[in-house]
Amino acid sequence: MPARKYILALDQGTTSSRAVLVGGDGRVLGHAQTPFRQIFPKPGWVEHDPIEIWSSQAGVAIEALAQAGVNSDSVAAIGITNQRETTIVWDRKTGEPIHNAIVWQDRRTASFCDLLREQGHEQLIQRKTGLVIDAYFSGSKIRWMLDHVPGARDRASRGELAFGTVDSWLIWKLTGGARHVTDVTNASRTMLFNLHTQSWDGDLLRLFEIPASLLPEIVASSEECGKTSGVLEGIPIAGIAGDQQSALFGQMCTRPGMAKCTYGTGSFMLLNTGERAVASRNKLLTTVAWRVHGRASYALEGSIFIAGAVVQWLRDELQIIRAAEDIEALAAGVQDTGGLYLVPAFAGLGAPHWDQYARGAILGLTRGSSRAHIARAALEGIAFQVADVLAAMESDSGAPIQELRVDGGAARNNLLMQMQADLLGIPVTRPSNPETTVLGAAYLAGLAVGFWPDQAELERQWAVDRRFEPKIGADERAQRRAAWSRALDRAREWEQP
Repeated sequence: MPARKYILALDQGTTSSRAVLVGGDGRVLGHAQTPFRQIFPKPGWVEHDPIEIWSSQAGVAIEALAQAGVNSDSVAAIGITNQRETTIVWDRKTGEPIHNAIVWQDRRTASFCDLLREQGHEQLIQRKTGLVIDAYFSGSKIRWMLDHVPGARDRASRGELAFGTVDSWLIWKLTGGARHVTDVTNASRTMLFNLHTQSWDGDLLRLFEIPASLLPEIVASSEECGKTSGVLEGIPIAGIAGDQQSALFGQMCTRPGMAKCTYGTGSFMLLNTGERAVASRNKLLTTVAWRVHGRASYALEGSIFIAGAVVQWLRDELQIIRAAEDIEALAAGVQDTGGLYLVPAFAGLGAPHWDQYARGAILGLTRGSSRAHIARAALEGIAFQVADVLAAMESDSGAPIQELRVDGGAARNNLLMQMQADLLGIPVTRPSNPETTVLGAAYLAGLAVGFWPDQAELERQWAVDRRFEPKIGADERAQRRAAWSRALDRAREWEQP
């Protein structure tokens, strides 16, 4: 039998499915990616076809192996990372979904979430789950399916149906229906998981009217939880983590006080708080970072709705750049913003402000304002939002953050990263291997099967591409952040409820 020299990491995202083959040194040896349909049945509704999710993910897994010229019997383990909160319910006997997947972006259950708040359940839910009441999470989506798919509630009460986030669905399919599991990171995004007992919570299940028989078994983020059947037969599935937690692990933010920020369409910042689930006083989320070797680690999370999307807006709507990467050169053409502030609240404000009625604004325009000033203000708007989240994290954790590790598409923008270091007053570090999300899943799987001996070995693989040091003083930083706060105040509550 050939030596098992590789880890296969599956990255099931919101718009595409990826598979990456990783060697012992962490290098990517094979890669495949394919998009799949986005379904919008009504305004504010977002769905995926679970069969497409599965077929696209299975296809790229086989393609990545073929690209590297590797057989499945050379793969030591599979790690899975996935879009979080997206909800799938299927028939346990046939494996057929009863409805399209309801995606994390979907807002159809917002009125039910408003009702939960009106009934006074907010403190209970935050205390038990670490989450705010929002349609973002899975619990209200499950309830919607049980209430709106004909016969679903009766079938669920008879134990005929299974719920899962995307990780559960993929594992069910990979194991031929033998395993119905989820890991702690994905469970912690359902609004049904008790952070403190590390289990499904009976009070919350009753509140949401969800039968316990519907739910998967909760497993660690790094442990063998099943073996594949079919074309990829016999490979242990040994790593699972939601995409942002996976990126935190891939960035080797494995000690309390370490933080990472992923710059994508939006931005997600996580701070490792170790074995302490820190309750946020500043409207951040408390979530499970991972469970490895029987020990759970926790994180504070701040979600920013608009980051790279503001660059897309400059490209597609204002048309002041031809391609997203052109913004760096344009913004570098001026020394500063000329007093301009761009608040990118196109979809309201996320953490730590949580103002769904805020709207985007450009403040400080004069006759001398140019395309370059707007471009520079757009980049600063991203960096200011991250600075707001980091300040909230430091307040909640009670300790200063010493460094921010960064990844995602916009992290390649050197000017933005220098702005970020200036506004934070701490170094911003970009790793040499940008594949932090899939690496996290690969590392978790490899640790479980002994492919890598320990985390120390993985930390040795993490290397710096570039480190950005702050170049402005504390007084200038304080003045600029105070002006940003004034701009934020102008954008708040622009829409009337």
